[in-house]
Amino acid sequence: MSDGVQLFVICATSEILPGEAKAFSLSRVTADGARPYSIFVVHTKDDQFLGYLNACPHAGAWLNIGEGRFFNDDRSRLRCGRYKAEFDIESGVCIKGSCKDKALEPIPIVVVEDDICLCGVELSEAEPQSHDDDEFEDTMEIMIHPG
Repeated sequence: MSDGVQLFVICATSEILPGEAKAFSLSRVTADGARPYSIFVVHTKDDQFLGYLNACPHAGAWLNIGEGRFFNDDRSRLRCGRYKAEFDIESGVCIKGSCKDKALEPIPIVVVEDDICLCGVELSEAEPQSHDDDEFEDTMEIMIHPG
């Protein structure tokens, strides 16, 4: 990218099948040092890739807490595993639940060749400072590859 925007490879496009989503626990550089940056990427059935911050707008819980799934039972919407709010996959807008009309926070991703890349967010390879969600780490995958 000619404007000096940093790209970080998150994963290969082949790692997320159409109709699936995958979570990543990254470390973001902030003024306070490395902080947790939990995201997820959705590969839509029409072959688009969308990225969201992995936090329900209601109370900040990861969407995939619990059984580790991101979707409702018929896989037509994203779903918060803790509060059962449901979100439109394409827009991230909550259409059912306690945060109705609020939206998931989109993250800037692009597909470059066969890689899904996070763009414009400075990541750190350092471990994030401890946080309260450590008990749920097993639902997240850690990957950082400067691109």
